[in-house]
Amino acid sequence: MTYARDVVALARKDLLLELRARDTLPAMLLFVVSTFVVFHFAVGSSPSRLAANGLLWVAIVFTALLGLGRAFVPEREQRTLDGLVLAPVDRSTIWVAKSIAALAFLGAAEVVALPVYGLFFHRLSGSAVAGVVLADVGICAVGAFLGAIAVATRARDLLMPLLFLPLAIPIVVGGVGASVAASPGRYLGFLVLYDALFSVVCWATFEFVVTE
Repeated sequence: MTYARDVVALARKDLLLELRARDTLPAMLLFVVSTFVVFHFAVGSSPSRLAANGLLWVAIVFTALLGLGRAFVPEREQRTLDGLVLAPVDRSTIWVAKSIAALAFLGAAEVVALPVYGLFFHRLSGSAVAGVVLADVGICAVGAFLGAIAVATRARDLLMPLLFLPLAIPIVVGGVGASVAASPGRYLGFLVLYDALFSVVCWATFEFVVTE
């Protein structure tokens, strides 16, 4: 119960900061919707289903990257990260809370973006939506972990994409497969396995990352 309470308190802090500052979510919304608008006029409203789904996943990954790159920036700028690390809580709660907050931001952006995508290109199937949800979990789990690594460096804006994008490739493969394959079950299962594996690894090793 104490662990869950700490996670809720930390996640609530991040969500309240975003509601007050309005820095991350508007930028994510503007980026993803602008991407769909630009490609709608560039390639028309009837590209192949595979090409349209590829566009969707590129937009999702880069939109998430935009938000995840700022996951730990407020703590770094206000010099409160050391205080979080030294607080009498399990340090993995910081990663869990950041992942939950990032998932909330990404989900909020997709609530707007996915209908826009359906309007401009193709309506998403149930398996495609399930793939988006499962991919979001993996994106935010890995991204929050890498954000803690990148924020400690001067070149965080460069390092974050270099670390994140190679690890996002399996998510794109699974997401596109779940969207277009005749039998999407194996791709959804792959995304579940990805989420479980990387969540355990990030949870188990986060303490070593933030104490270095």
